[in-house]
Amino acid sequence: MAADSASDGKQKWGVSASDVVYHFGTSGISVAAATGITHPLDVLKVRLQMQLVGQRGPLIGMGKLSAQVVKSEGLRSLYLGLTPALTRSVLYGGLRLGLYEPTKYVCELAFESTNILVKIASGAFSGSVATALTNPVEVLKVRIQMNARTTRGPVQELQKIASEEGITALWKGVRPAMARAATLTASQLATYDESKRVLTRWTSLEEGFYLHLVTISGSVSTMVTAPMDMVKTRLMLQQESKTVGSYKNGLHCASQVLQTEGLQGLYKGGFAIFARLAPQTTITFILCEKLRELAGLKAI
Repeated sequence: MAADSASDGKQKWGVSASDVVYHFGTSGISVAAATGITHPLDVLKVRLQMQLVGQRGPLIGMGKLSAQVVKSEGLRSLYLGLTPALTRSVLYGGLRLGLYEPTKYVCELAFESTNILVKIASGAFSGSVATALTNPVEVLKVRIQMNARTTRGPVQELQKIASEEGITALWKGVRPAMARAATLTASQLATYDESKRVLTRWTSLEEGFYLHLVTISGSVSTMVTAPMDMVKTRLMLQQESKTVGSYKNGLHCASQVLQTEGLQGLYKGGFAIFARLAPQTTITFILCEKLRELAGLKAI
């Protein structure tokens, strides 16, 4: 079995440069497409995560907030930060999904095992590396999403952050962001990969659209990653927002939120995260699998 796995791995990874481009390209394009469709929910999620801090009026939910944002800032405000979001999706998505299989192959060789723990570790590694490399674009995205009045383009906004706060500001919130991405990628990809294996073995489902659709769920990912996503957003925006206090790091931010806003504070925007994550995950995997098929690559 190990020999077969190694043989498959050599066949899969002893490839040309064009195959590498296809492998990372299909991942990046599928994530970007899903991001473009669900972006308004991401804008609302960021707004919901920030409204607790220093707010004097009553808290509002996603439906009322969306109506309020559209009324006061216009429909286009739901697409604030779309350019950096799509840029990040191509880079982050290509790395996050693209690194999963080669990492899993290396782990399988190292541990001589293909169990679920190997898949979890592979997903965690690929997610954290992808986020560490693309964090500046995420910082740029959330800054733009919170500022409807900015007239600067993405490049000018990036230069402003670096000049006023230092280059290290582009990596604000990188630790909770890496923790979130590691958890999210591990839960998504490992669950997806293992579910496909189990379903094809124990049911009549075969590789294809219906199998890909059945194996996708965003609920577990949302529950686990929502607090880390909220902390990441607060850290990335604490210089930009006048209402945010000074957080030393992710743990300090989480403890402050728990003390002042309660446990529900860590899950602010949780419904928006789920409403975005579930369809985004579905679109990403179905489209990615189809693009891989067209590119002549094996299914994930």
